[in-house]
Amino acid sequence: MIKVSVMYPHAEGARFDHAYYRDRHMPMVKARLGSACNYYTVEKGLAGSTPGSPPTFVATCAFICDSAEAYQAVMREHGSEIRGDIVNYTDIVPVIQFSEVVVERSEP
Repeated sequence: MIKVSVMYPHAEGARFDHAYYRDRHMPMVKARLGSACNYYTVEKGLAGSTPGSPPTFVATCAFICDSAEAYQAVMREHGSEIRGDIVNYTDIVPVIQFSEVVVERSEP
């Protein structure tokens, strides 16, 4: 199982519409990914490690997928549409990382 993290670094004066991202962009991306994506998460950054400091990332999302190949195949087909929608919610260039999920949940 893999996790594709899309992270939007905090930048003073940058624009990010969390409502659009949560309610329109992410459901559209999930619809395009279909069965290539088991589920996704959306996070809104609140603060950095020091109280009162800005978050490192203003927003992040994660797509949990069975394989990088399945995710990339869908992105080859629908990537232009997905990337084209970014201007509707932000002017931040995202940082993307692929990771292997080693533990999905931890039992006490």
